[in-house]
Formats: sequence, C-alpha cells, structure tokens
Amino acid sequence: MKQFYGMSQRGDLDEAVRGLSRPEFVMLLSNPDQFERHVAELEKRFPGVPSIGCMGMSYQHSVVEHGVGVIAFYDGVTAAANVLEQVSVMPVKYIQRLERDMQTVGGSSRDTICIDFCSGNDACVLTTLNTALSRRGVSLVGGTGDQGRVSANGRVYQDAVAYGLIRNQNGRVKAYKENIYHQLGNYRFIASDTDRANYILGSLNGRSAKQVYKDILHVTDEEILTRTFQNPFGKLNGSDTCIISIKEVHGSALACFRQVNDSDVLILLELGDYRAIVQDTIQQITRDFPHRSAVFSVNCLFRYKLFSEEGYMQNYLRDMSVLGSHAGFVGYGEHYNNRFVNQSMTCVVFE
Repeated sequence: MKQFYGMSQRGDLDEAVRGLSRPEFVMLLSNPDQFERHVAELEKRFPGVPSIGCMGMSYQHSVVEHGVGVIAFYDGVTAAANVLEQVSVMPVKYIQRLERDMQTVGGSSRDTICIDFCSGNDACVLTTLNTALSRRGVSLVGGTGDQGRVSANGRVYQDAVAYGLIRNQNGRVKAYKENIYHQLGNYRFIASDTDRANYILGSLNGRSAKQVYKDILHVTDEEILTRTFQNPFGKLNGSDTCIISIKEVHGSALACFRQVNDSDVLILLELGDYRAIVQDTIQQITRDFPHRSAVFSVNCLFRYKLFSEEGYMQNYLRDMSVLGSHAGFVGYGEHYNNRFVNQSMTCVVFE
C-alpha cells in the first residue's frame, strides 16, 4: 500500500488533492470555517470512497494550522468507513455498524487497523469500539477533533465518532504509543470529589487538588496551565501510565482534559528527554518494520505547543521523515486501543 499527503495552507481542497487518483481510503483534516464545504467537495471528487474527517491541524514536513490536509491510502488496502452516533449517551446502540464493517473488510490483528476521529466522551467511545475490535485483536489509533463535529462518507455528524477500518493487503500493521514523561518523585494520590461529566479533579489524598499541585511545584494559579506541559498527572493502568493534562483551575479543583474517577490512583509526571525518546521510538519502529509503506500519527495539541515553544517541532517532523511516508494530525486527545490519553503520540505503521 501507499500513502498520499496533500495540503493547502489557504484551504483550497483542489490544491490539497492534486495528484491523488484512485484512493481507497481518505482522511480529511479541515478548519471550522470550511469543514462542511470540504466534506461535500471531497465526496463529489471521490464518490463512494470510504472517508472520515474532522477539524484539526495536519502535518507531514510542516504543519497546516488553518487550511486543509488530505491523507489517503491506496494501491493495496481494503477499507470501510462509518460512524457511531449519540456518543455522549449510548454509542453501543450503533455497534452493529462496526461489526458489519469488520465482516466486510475481514483481516486480523496482523494486517488491520481502526483509525477514529471523535467528537467527545472518548473513554466511553473507546470502550465501545473495543468490544468489537478486541474479538479480532484489531488495534485502534485516533484522536479528538475540534468543534464537536466529524464526517464519514460525505456526511457531517455531531456527537459521533467516525472510524475507518483499513486492511493492508501487502503486509503487517502495528500501533505504537509514545510517552515523553516519567514519574516525578514518589508522589502517589487517591482522587476524590471528582465530577466525571466535567472532568473535574477535586481532591488528592483528601486535600484540594489545586493546592497539592501548587505546593509540590511551587507555582501560582496562573502558572498551573503552562506547567502542565512539564508536569501533567498520570493515571496508573497496569504497567502503563495514561497522561492527564490540566485544562484550567476550577475553584479549589482542577479541570482536566481526561476523565478522572473517585479512587483512581494518580502520580505526578515530569518531562523527560523528549528528543532521545523520539529517537528510541524511531529505532523501535525501524527494528520492527525494516520495510515501511506508511506511518500515520496523532500528536497531542500540547505536544505541538511544547515542541513549538522549544523550537523542536520542525526538527521533530524531520526526524520522523526518516521512516519514509509519515503524516498525521494534531488532536485534542489521543486514542490507543481502549485508552484515552493526553500529551502523547500514537501512530500506526504499515509494512
């Protein structure tokens, strides 16, 4: 299979798809002002081709912040695209759509991946998707788009998750997750006074979550929102750690970008040597896949901001380009199988 990436900084879809013919699966990354028009135009240009889309920044050798990007797979893939609706209420109501698409596409853990763009309620959505995908061991990579809207097959949806099932006819696929943070000290917290619906973290070990964070890191209320780039929370998930970003101060509590539940065990994280960690990821992928057709990745908005502030973003894209055809988008939360994480990178590699 092969991967196409096209873009237009000024939002010209014709410019973005120039040179693309006979795609077998298409992803659209657009902007709020042109999203619906781009969805309709893409369907007219490639009628019947499975497609998903959302609002967000795309990248290959550079980042498209406000225009449009198109990522397509062709020459050796079997694909299907669809949506689960009412994700804030009952996404499982539509799970038969995914089950039917899995029957159509076929495949297994060796050669098939699910890529999703979500409008919200990510943790519930991923649990729902995983009920079907896990039966065949199919991995998932994806993220949250902007403005609460996604698209599938030429239609725009609210309160939904758009997904694509992609089977590589010529080799393997594998999903990866990159974490550039490690534990700070021996701090260990039990969360309480949480508001699951609004992602509020009220207390840590019985004390104000805001005050605990301030006391450990010696920061003011105003500094908390930028300090999360260096020191997010982490939720222990077996041997893995799911990163939890701080969104805003909420009275004596902290509002997060990921749901926290009462009795969750949390730790405090600190930024590691991200340049070295990126190189480790590249080397691991190279060992696993000596011959690569494509790499599709999702980078968190906070990673993008951090890398940009550190003057590393362009170098990061240059580093990743050694893997061959690499493209992706900037999400508001990253998906890795049944896990919803923040400040991470997830990707799928095609042999």
